[in-house]
Amino acid sequence: MRISIVIPAFNEERLLVQTLARVKEAMAAFSSRGWECELIVCDNNSTDRTAELARAAGAKVVFEPVNQIARARNRGAGAASGDWLVFVDADSHPSRELFAEVAQEIAAGRCLAGGCTVKLDGNYPVGNGVVRLWNWLSRTFRLLAGSFIFCDANVFREAGGFGQELFAGEEIELSTKLKLLAKQKGRVIVILHRHPLLTSGRKMELYRPSEHLWFLAKAILWRKKVLTSREQCPTWYDGRR
Repeated sequence: MRISIVIPAFNEERLLVQTLARVKEAMAAFSSRGWECELIVCDNNSTDRTAELARAAGAKVVFEPVNQIARARNRGAGAASGDWLVFVDADSHPSRELFAEVAQEIAAGRCLAGGCTVKLDGNYPVGNGVVRLWNWLSRTFRLLAGSFIFCDANVFREAGGFGQELFAGEEIELSTKLKLLAKQKGRVIVILHRHPLLTSGRKMELYRPSEHLWFLAKAILWRKKVLTSREQCPTWYDGRR
């Protein structure tokens, strides 16, 4: 078995080194089974030292010139040689225990893809409330959080990867496609919850609650117009880090 861990990164020099360290520690859960692992960072047209720091940490670095997280993830997946893909965001820290659960699901043979619940790395009352709601929706409707997704590589390609017309919400679209394929193939989508992914709460500090609420309202009212426009998705693309 070979596992490819793909990390999309846009101007992530501040957080990437620690993320890569945590990911490499967690990878021991795969190597203890005798599985091979590769670590791929997709530099999504960064203007800082993201690519340099990733190479220094031993990651394979690929480049995606179009600043879009769906394209960055797809570009990383396109360079991967693994039987399974594990997508981790550059500001998120998976634990060895989480990767061990992933390995258990893969080894069991019924899982087609999966995700996990998430936890913010600070005390943000509003943000923590939103995360609790998301975790409930994720487990109830088997929706994959973009910050952590694992998937059979062949199935990922059969699904067409992440939708490149979307600048946000691409993980929800992928969840829908994967659930349909799982039903067709008699396999399952799982949302792990015993060891949540620790992810940065920096957006709670960089953006006012009103900015998050305004984006959410726009996304509900004008979904296609908003999610297919980079300018309408500033919390991902306006460069604040």
